[in-house]
Amino acid sequence: MRIKTSEKYDAAVITIKGNVMGGPEAQEFHDLLGKLLDEKKNNIIIDLGGVKFMNSTGLGMLISGYTSVKNKGGALKLANATEKINSLLVITKLITIFENFDSVDAAADSFKK
Repeated sequence: MRIKTSEKYDAAVITIKGNVMGGPEAQEFHDLLGKLLDEKKNNIIIDLGGVKFMNSTGLGMLISGYTSVKNKGGALKLANATEKINSLLVITKLITIFENFDSVDAAADSFKK
């Protein structure tokens, strides 16, 4: 798993590529979220367009991130989830928790409302 950050409008975009399996990368992801929240960047978009596979630990990483952001008064939204990842969100009913957008632009626009 590789993680890259950028900014789009008033949101921090975390782009994840590869397989999301937890492990050391989960700590890297958690530390990155903490850093963004410390910098008062509370609007977070997770770009999942490059994610090929996600296991339960990877889902736990997203849920933990969502909780951390929400507890700081922010919002975490998903973008570009592949069909496979989207199916996983539906099966686990996490689709009812996460706001999921077809593009990073659509997710960023949703913060303007």
